[in-house]
Amino acid sequence: MNPVMLEIFGLEIKWYSFLILVGIIIGIILLEKEAKKFKIPKDDIFNMCFYAIIVGIIGARIYYVLFNISYYRYNILEIFAIWNGGLAIHGGIIAGVITIYLYAKKKGYNLLRLLDLAAPSLILAQGLGRWGNFFNSEAHGFATTYTKLQELLVPEFIIKGMNIGGVYYLPTFYFEFIWCLIGFIILIIIRRLKYTKIGTTTCLYLMWYSFGRFFIEAWRTDSLMLGGFKVAQIISVVLFMSTLIYIIYLHKKGKYADLYNDINKGRIN
Repeated sequence: MNPVMLEIFGLEIKWYSFLILVGIIIGIILLEKEAKKFKIPKDDIFNMCFYAIIVGIIGARIYYVLFNISYYRYNILEIFAIWNGGLAIHGGIIAGVITIYLYAKKKGYNLLRLLDLAAPSLILAQGLGRWGNFFNSEAHGFATTYTKLQELLVPEFIIKGMNIGGVYYLPTFYFEFIWCLIGFIILIIIRRLKYTKIGTTTCLYLMWYSFGRFFIEAWRTDSLMLGGFKVAQIISVVLFMSTLIYIIYLHKKGKYADLYNDINKGRIN
C-alpha cells in the first residue's frame, strides 16, 4: 500500500496522520454533543481534548520509543517522525488520563464523568486510526494464505493490501477496527441505560479493549516486548483485572447512587 495520501507542493500528507486526525475530529464532535446534555461548556471540552490529545500523542510516542530504545538511540531524529507510525495506544491512554485528571481537578469536574464522556469517542478514534497501519503496511499478523483470508471474510481490497512482498499476512489492524467499532456501539448503549453508574462506561471501555487486544496481540509480529513477553498483553491483563474489580465495587453501591445520567452530577461540588 502507498502510505502517502497526496502530495502538495512537495509536502507529503500521509494516510496515517490523516486518519488519526479524522478519528480525533469525529471523537471530539461526539464528545461535545454528549457533554452538552450535562451543560458542560463547549470550550471546556475543547480545551480538555486539546491538551489530552497533544499529551496523549507524546505519551504514545515516548512509550513506543522506550520499548525500541535499542533502535532509536542510534536514530535520534526518527523519534519525531510519528507520521511513519509508531504510536503505542497504551502510552497514549496513560498520558491522556493523567491530563484529564489534572484538567478535572483544575475545573472542578467529576473525573469519572469526563472519562465516561470520552470513552466511546476514544475507542472509535482508535479503530479509525488503525486504518493508518493498513496504509503503512504495519501492525499485521503472521503469514497466511489468500484462501484463509477469504474464509475469514476479509474484504478483497484488504486482502490485496495484505500481500506484502508476495506474502499474505493476517490483517490484525482490521480485526482491531471491528472490535473497536463493536465496542463503541456497546458503550453508547450502556451509557444510555437508566441505572448506569458514573465510571461504568470507562471500566467497560478498558475491559472491552483489553480483552480484544490481548488475543489480537498474540497474532501480531511487531509487538513491543519485555523479557520475552508482549507488553500489550501484560498491560491488557492488568487493565482488565483492575477495572473488573473496580466495576464490581461500583455496583455494590445503591441502585440510585452515582448515576451517570443524573445531569446534576457533572461537577464535584
